Amino acid sequence: MMPSPSSSPSQATLALRSFIFFIFQVLTLFFFAPLVLLFFAFPYRTRYAISSAWAKLVIKGLKVICRLDYQVTGAEHIQGNGIIFCKHQSAWETFALQAIFPQQCWVMKRELLWIPLFGWALALTQPIAIDRSKKTRSFKQIIEQGAERLKTGRWVVIFPEGTRTAPGEKRKYMIGGALLAEKTGYPIIPVAHNAGEYWPKKAFIKYPGTIQVRIGPMINSNGLSARELNQTAENWIENQMDEISQ
Repeated sequence: MMPSPSSSPSQATLALRSFIFFIFQVLTLFFFAPLVLLFFAFPYRTRYAISSAWAKLVIKGLKVICRLDYQVTGAEHIQGNGIIFCKHQSAWETFALQAIFPQQCWVMKRELLWIPLFGWALALTQPIAIDRSKKTRSFKQIIEQGAERLKTGRWVVIFPEGTRTAPGEKRKYMIGGALLAEKTGYPIIPVAHNAGEYWPKKAFIKYPGTIQVRIGPMINSNGLSARELNQTAENWIENQMDEISQ
């Protein structure tokens, strides 16, 4: 949980730290993104290594500048590869998952690829960029491209609620990731965390503390329907969210 007001730094201190972190994040982006673009002809592993190095550096910068760290429970469940179902509360998890899990790709809205420099570099890491307004086509894309990525040994990261939610909020879990598991036979690994309490969505201030990350046991997809898989993952994640937020 967030620190009590009596032990918290002043708002001016928090704002200053957050501003310094923002500058750090932008400056490092302007170094790593062009580097990814320069290596466009190199193997995917090289481009991914460069982009994930930036993500890991951002997480380290967050710890040093904003005093915001994280603690992982259940890391022993990370075996082989599969489909990551992660709670989406903040921008934090888009960086942190790259520090926690091995090589991965992400299901994301295609509009992110239109961002100059950042989006161009992102495209070279082979994400599954979907048009969320076309659900049937998006599901087909997730299954086809997700199967290809899984066969290469990568994890596929899915935020099943589709968008960021504030702490205490819950949205309907979309079926796309579960369909991918059902069709391919790869397991689902659920991830819960409370990053939104420290790095709220659409907020500039980052609060000091320790984000709790809980990784659940693999959910075997064999013999289960997409709806059953989706419900099993949702139940585990939301139960963990209730415990973390207490």
